[in-house]
Amino acid sequence: MGFFLSKSVVLQGLRKCIFSALKQFSDFDKLHVSEDTIFIDQPNDDTRGDLYTNTAMLFAKRLGTSPTTLAGVIKDFLLQNSDVTEVSVANQGFVNFRLKSSSWQAVVGRIITNCHRYSYSNLKNGASLNIEFVSANPTGPLHTGHARNAVFGSVAAKLLERIGYNVVREFYINDEGNQITLLAKSLYLRYCELLGVNVNGFVFEDGMYFGEYVKDMATELREIYGDEFLNKDESEWLITLRSFAVKKMMDNIKNDLSLLGVSIDIYTSEAALYAKQLENEAIDILTKRGDIYEGVLPKPKGMTKDDDSEWSEKPQTLFRSTKYGDDIDRTVRKFDGTWTYFAGDIAYHLDKIKRGYKKMVIVLGADHCGYVKRLKAVTSALSNNDVEIEVRLYQLVNFLENGRLIKMSKRAGNFITLKDVVSRCGKDITRYMMVSRHHDVMIDFDFVKAVEQSLDNPIFYIQYAYARICSVFKNCQDIFGNITHDDLVNCDKSALVDDSEITLMKALTLWPEQVRAAALAIEPHRISHYLQNIAHLFHVLWNRGKVNTKLRFIDQKSRQNTLARLSLLQATKNVLEDGFDIIDITPMSEMK
Repeated sequence: MGFFLSKSVVLQGLRKCIFSALKQFSDFDKLHVSEDTIFIDQPNDDTRGDLYTNTAMLFAKRLGTSPTTLAGVIKDFLLQNSDVTEVSVANQGFVNFRLKSSSWQAVVGRIITNCHRYSYSNLKNGASLNIEFVSANPTGPLHTGHARNAVFGSVAAKLLERIGYNVVREFYINDEGNQITLLAKSLYLRYCELLGVNVNGFVFEDGMYFGEYVKDMATELREIYGDEFLNKDESEWLITLRSFAVKKMMDNIKNDLSLLGVSIDIYTSEAALYAKQLENEAIDILTKRGDIYEGVLPKPKGMTKDDDSEWSEKPQTLFRSTKYGDDIDRTVRKFDGTWTYFAGDIAYHLDKIKRGYKKMVIVLGADHCGYVKRLKAVTSALSNNDVEIEVRLYQLVNFLENGRLIKMSKRAGNFITLKDVVSRCGKDITRYMMVSRHHDVMIDFDFVKAVEQSLDNPIFYIQYAYARICSVFKNCQDIFGNITHDDLVNCDKSALVDDSEITLMKALTLWPEQVRAAALAIEPHRISHYLQNIAHLFHVLWNRGKVNTKLRFIDQKSRQNTLARLSLLQATKNVLEDGFDIIDITPMSEMK
């Protein structure tokens, strides 16, 4: 995919001024920064200015000066910009500035011209990036936690593409461990049950699976194989049933992801990596670098003799993880010679490194927080610090029914599946809700409120703004006839001077900045929050028009004023559509 820089001309000009100020210092070459890295945003308090930059705070020390001194130089250069009317230096080196109304008006035409490419930039110049998400064990249906993981990962992937990464979406299939054997055994018991044979009284071992989906698989197994495996030794059916169960579960997982609008580019099998003996290759690499040794880990604090743990006083093969910032060294091979789960992770990340990825992102549940340091450590070790890996941990989703928490138990087979949520709420609502909060914050997903057509419902509020804009264009066509793209781009926009119009134009101008910030931080919730703000600013403008007739979008006496306001609506519509595209929800031109 090709990308081009489509940021506001206004902001590009401001960045050039700030960048020129930095170049006045002899230590500038030490910064290794480009114009695109200059941060500009709106202050929380608009009495301070239209925009601000914290550049002086970020770079003063490295330039051998004080933030106040650098801020003063930045101020002088900004005042040379014809768009700037006022600049002030605040405490700690913040630089606030104001622009002419005409500067904001000029952005409207640019947004319409670039349409949905307005948010794209070539910041990363086509660099390859691998994002691994979902990666659910193929032992059961996708549940609500997987839904948040899936949506977070897919929206993050789109954001990263917006800033110029060549993104590959990957799902890691954990199809090698003991959990797959337990799934196969569970399937066999249900298979025998269907054939009327009592196997050990159908007593399930700890960790086995007994949800309805296992019974469904058993029915399919019987239809294909009849009684072929009945009364046979485990060695005669285990491999076949493991393979059968994994395929059926992965088919179900892929179907569920499709319902949610999630696409995966690559599915990587742990069993396939194990067959290639990548664990041995990875350990050989680490051994040559002095990062593997035989030793005994200290006993974890608080552990009792009765604790079931991999810890043992016997020597094990350890990875020198502390050398790369981890809290303790990690076991890769136990004293009995078997690989640990972490060894599989090492092999998997070696495989990704060998495929040429210099940047990796992994999305995991908050219960995997202990994995972060070890994954970063081993990736650094395997790549000789040449590969960057970022891990995003997300919190749980609480499901409620009109304010009351729905209790679930996965072990008992009583849990809400991803399919259940999409069937009840639809793809769009589910996707929006899953990125409505920061990933570190739990989400309360109330089934009743999520589908409620109320202005208190964020997604309805945003869709209502979009539908209102569509209704204005429809009504305008009845009065003025066809309005063309060129009409909206080239019209005189000098009528857009009301505070509510200026405020909306400012927010639209900063859309590429919001996308870039969300992508770099890998924080998709910023997009949902931004869309809510745009919807709010539009609704404010709509309501002001009810009071002040001069602000109404359609002025039957003036086609020129109408075109000016329609151009602002078209720019707003374009940005809303682009935000919808990133989250992958469908714009609604009419509300049902």
